[in-house]
Amino acid sequence: MKLFGWRSGRNREGETSGLAAGSAAGDPAEGGEELAVAPPSVEIGIDPDTVPGGAEAEDGDALRDRVIDVLRTCFDPEIPVDIYELGLVYEIDIDPSRVVTITMTLTSPACPVAGSLPEEVESKVRSVPGVMDARVLVVWDPPWDQEMMSEAARLTLGFF
Repeated sequence: MKLFGWRSGRNREGETSGLAAGSAAGDPAEGGEELAVAPPSVEIGIDPDTVPGGAEAEDGDALRDRVIDVLRTCFDPEIPVDIYELGLVYEIDIDPSRVVTITMTLTSPACPVAGSLPEEVESKVRSVPGVMDARVLVVWDPPWDQEMMSEAARLTLGFF
């Protein structure tokens, strides 16, 4: 009986991991080799650019740009400027495993979207290709003020 499976490491000929075929391939006692599950995107030829966390996501600047692009789609419904331009986003941290932590604030603790806006931000950031997970931390220090807005936001709101 021939069994097939994925093995990690190198075989006797020095070749890298691949499909193992043989008698009881997973049983070393019967002349087979122990097999380990290999990451599908590496071993079976899935294009890493098409899966979350693939090769495209390896460039931290590109991933950060995509996160910023999605933050620009999040709005406080009472203000016609996105949260990024408003200066509500204090920090975007992307760890090596591509977990994104957004540290942000709201215009005030009594903000009517205090319960829903952070959830929206987290959900949208999590959907960005290359992001493995997302977290939003809402902080109140430093308190937000109009000086944190971008020039474009001030122009839009007529604050000049």
